Amino acid sequence: MADERYIEIPGGKTHELPPLLLHGMEAVAGESFPADLDSAMPEAEEMLAPSDADRATLEQRTFELALQLAEQYKGLLNHWSWGDSVLEWIRQCEITFESECALRCLLQPDVWPHAGRASFVTLLREKRIPTPGVTIERAVGLRLTFRQPPPLGCCSSQFLLYLNSSVADTAFQTWSHLARQTPALLPPHRFHFEVVNVGN
Repeated sequence: MADERYIEIPGGKTHELPPLLLHGMEAVAGESFPADLDSAMPEAEEMLAPSDADRATLEQRTFELALQLAEQYKGLLNHWSWGDSVLEWIRQCEITFESECALRCLLQPDVWPHAGRASFVTLLREKRIPTPGVTIERAVGLRLTFRQPPPLGCCSSQFLLYLNSSVADTAFQTWSHLARQTPALLPPHRFHFEVVNVGN
């Protein structure tokens, strides 16, 4: 008996999708990390409450807080890069779907990025592709929120420490639920694709 969550695709063929090309934001974030740390220092100084601690202790606290902010920013960049790669992959998949008769009718044309395309994000999760330290939905949510990765100076400490994951999750959930009808999921056993880390 067929699983009703999945859309029915005629025939029994396994369809080859374009590779998911991961662009290596990790390398860029790693190279710029000292600069990110320098940029985070003023924000860290503002966050610290007035204290009677000696100068060396205050400097150490400021440095540790700036380090935490820079790490959070590096994680944001990594997630954004994944989200950008996933949205580009979805565009490539749309071209593949358009070129195959059995798949052509499965995607409804609409304003990009159509909420029904969230089924591709579910396909990635169900195929269990390795995503070290990255939540796919959050990554796509960040990319939907920011057309380009925001510079560290544009991110408040509150955003980096508390809000970026909830903002990204909300963006993804809102987008994925905008479909006029519940999108049918793509059966993972009917699709194959490679994940390629292309670096920078």
